[in-house]
Amino acid sequence: YRCEYGGATPEECAERCANAIEEIIKFQGPDSVAAVIAEPVSSPLGAVVPGPNYWPMLREICDRYGCLLIADEVITGFGRTGKMFACEHWGITPDIMTVAKGITSGYIPMGGAITRKPISDAFIGSERVAFRHVITFGGHPVAAAASLKNIEIMETEGLVDNSAKMGRYLLDGLEELKQKHTIIGDVRGLGLFCGMEMVKDRQTKEYFPAEAELGPKLTQGFSSNGLILRGGDVMNIAPPLCVTSGEIDEIVSVLDRVIGQTARDLGAE
Repeated sequence: YRCEYGGATPEECAERCANAIEEIIKFQGPDSVAAVIAEPVSSPLGAVVPGPNYWPMLREICDRYGCLLIADEVITGFGRTGKMFACEHWGITPDIMTVAKGITSGYIPMGGAITRKPISDAFIGSERVAFRHVITFGGHPVAAAASLKNIEIMETEGLVDNSAKMGRYLLDGLEELKQKHTIIGDVRGLGLFCGMEMVKDRQTKEYFPAEAELGPKLTQGFSSNGLILRGGDVMNIAPPLCVTSGEIDEIVSVLDRVIGQTARDLGAE
């Protein structure tokens, strides 16, 4: 929707973005670049899903220049995008995955790094060469127990599959809202990780000015209608993986009412 390199299609934008990373590696010198780290789906930009060729290109570039590929799956991991890990959508295996959040569903803090065997093997050795990653709360048994039970529930209740199914249903609802409200410039998403971008002008993709207070108006409207969602130019809409179609209907209904009223208040509809 806003390709920094002027790509006209998702595939073209993905190729240009990947090529830009390659150029930086070449400029810095491959020997000085340890790794490339990226989110499979960008959260700060509002659930931006890359073109299908982006991650395969990153994998190939990192292999060619001897860099590690690190996938930041802190938000996208553990079913959020309709797969256990978002990288599965593109059939690639990173060298390292960072994980947290969904590993315990947020019931207790826990994070970790999952690596390929050649990397983890480097941490194992004699007492003199072993990687002693000692932190105060590291390896906490309560966090580990919560994580194991959380993953068990995800598997037994089919929550990853539900994320894929309900994610498509949610995105269909958001697409209908886009057709109805002109201040919605774009909707996108993967699984139950969807984004919505609000604009003053669809043609120019211009945002509302700060003095319009779009974000506070939307946030207040959502709250008054029983929906916990942070309003703004870009919004992430990510219900829990156990969400039902009826609950999604409620979410879309509140979005419809609040966005419509806010647009009228701003003279934009």
